[in-house]
Amino acid sequence: MEEALNSTVHPTCLQENPLAVDIIKQLDVFGVALYSMLTLMSAMSLLLYLEECVFIYRKVPSPKKTTIMWVNGAAPVIATMACFGMWIPRATMFTDMASNSYFAVVVYKVLILLIEESGGSETFLKRNYKKTFKISTGPCCCCCPCLPRVLVTRRMLFLLKLGALQYAILKTLLSILSIILWTNGNFDISDLEITNTASWINPFLGVLTIISLWSVAIMFMNTCNTLRSVRIIPKYAMYQLVLVLSQLQTAIINVLALDGTIACSPPFSSRARGTMLSQQLMIVEMFIITLVTRALYRRTYDPLPSDPHETDNDQNTNISPQAPQWEHAA
Repeated sequence: MEEALNSTVHPTCLQENPLAVDIIKQLDVFGVALYSMLTLMSAMSLLLYLEECVFIYRKVPSPKKTTIMWVNGAAPVIATMACFGMWIPRATMFTDMASNSYFAVVVYKVLILLIEESGGSETFLKRNYKKTFKISTGPCCCCCPCLPRVLVTRRMLFLLKLGALQYAILKTLLSILSIILWTNGNFDISDLEITNTASWINPFLGVLTIISLWSVAIMFMNTCNTLRSVRIIPKYAMYQLVLVLSQLQTAIINVLALDGTIACSPPFSSRARGTMLSQQLMIVEMFIITLVTRALYRRTYDPLPSDPHETDNDQNTNISPQAPQWEHAA
């Protein structure tokens, strides 16, 4: 019975990802047009990003311009890596590592952008002196409204930065480790056995991701009203959209491919075809996001209006030498 079943399965469906030359040989007219259009989209995304970097470098002061360049690069970098993975399927492990590691840094840079848009760490602490932040936000504690509010201090700001920074560092290190184990045959996302290292690394990365997203969400939920004038809500929405498309959408497609829902189509196995479809979708989506983020970031903004509370503090400081020292609050 098993021999009869195996005889009906195309041998290519049981093989690893095809070589780039095999893809080029099997392309028909529609395939050539599709691959050419997607390649052009990824190239345009990268060129638009480079032009935007030149504008930001000239028009935006430091250190905000460096942060904006990092955040803006998420969609073009992911589109470029997806294009490489589309043409060279056997390199998808490396392209995914590059794009995921870059986006892990972007998560941290989004937190820094929120602080920089508030005027920097010192100005941020002045504006929020003796204020409290709500921490019952997603993805960790949105269902826990009873959590107490936290006083804004240097320690609290440091912990938020640390919560986002740990993901940027550990994600990159674990991605490199995954590549090393993959070359030795010890890392396979399709193998769900407890002895497979992927069964340990991926859940751990999931926990790190949730912690970092929680830190960014806390900062955004408590500063979005102040930063409305710099259009922080659509900027944050674009960051969230990149997160969902690059992480959740890819994971869903990979599960469908492993389950056999996405059929094998020689020279692609089910898993390779799912990866190819994910990358093609990613190129189109990241191209659109690149255009939207270009409209949001390629401009200059006036400084934030003065906070009445901050003005009162400055006046009190000038009058009395015994004014409270917010800098050393802990």
